[in-house]
Amino acid sequence: MFNNIPPITRNIIIINVVVFILTYFMGNQMIGYLAGFYPFSPFFHSWQIITHMFMHGSIMHILFNMMTLFSFGPILEQTLGDKKYLLLYFASGLGAFFLFNAWNFVEVQQLSRELEQLGFNVNAYLSGASVEFAGNTSSVLKQKELLESLKAIVATPMVGASGAIFGVVAAFATLYPDAKIGIMFIPVPMKVKYLLPVIVVISIYLGVSGNGGGIAHLAHVGGALVGWLLALNWKKHLYRFN
Repeated sequence: MFNNIPPITRNIIIINVVVFILTYFMGNQMIGYLAGFYPFSPFFHSWQIITHMFMHGSIMHILFNMMTLFSFGPILEQTLGDKKYLLLYFASGLGAFFLFNAWNFVEVQQLSRELEQLGFNVNAYLSGASVEFAGNTSSVLKQKELLESLKAIVATPMVGASGAIFGVVAAFATLYPDAKIGIMFIPVPMKVKYLLPVIVVISIYLGVSGNGGGIAHLAHVGGALVGWLLALNWKKHLYRFN
C-alpha cells in the first residue's frame, strides 16, 4: 500500500519518520540543532526555517500529521504535479514559521520595553550574555517574571510539519470545496469548505489569547493562509495542469 502513495508525499513521510527516530535516540542535540527557534534567539540557525518541518515532539504528533498528509497529499500531488506540490508544501511551512514568529516578535517587543524600563539589558541577554538584574526587590521580582515569559519565546523551539500540512489541507479545501471529510468529535462528515474556516478561526483565537497549550496555533494559520493563496491562484488555471 505504501508504494502506491505518490513519490513526493511518500518521501516526505519517510523523511519525517527517519528524523523522528533519530531525534528519539539523539534527543536534545537534534532538537537544539534542527528545531525552529525564534529568529533573534541565540539558539537560532538559518537552516531551521526548513528543518523544523521534519521535527516532531511525540509519537501522536507525528502520527496525526502524517495521517493527515496521507489523506490529502496524494490527491493534490496528482492534481498539481511535482513542482507545484513541492512549492505548496514548503511555502506553507515557511509561512507557518514566519507568521508564528511575527507574533512572537510583537510579544518580545512588548516584554523588552517593560524589562528595559526596569533597567534590564535585553539586547545583552538575547546575545547570550549572563543575566544581571537591577533595582530594588520588587523590581527584580518583576524582571524575573517578565524574563520567564521572554524565555518561553526565545528558548522554546517550534517543531512539526503541521504548518506545511495545514497549507496542503487549505489548498485541498480551495480546489475541492465540496468534498466531505470526517473529523474527531463530529459524528457526520462535513464539507471541507465549512470545516477549515472554523478550525482557522479557533487557531487564531488560541494563538493570540495565549491559551494554546504549547501548540503553535498561529503557525497553522500561516500555513493555511499560504496554501489558500497558492491554490486560489492555481485554481484559475487548473486546466493547464489537469
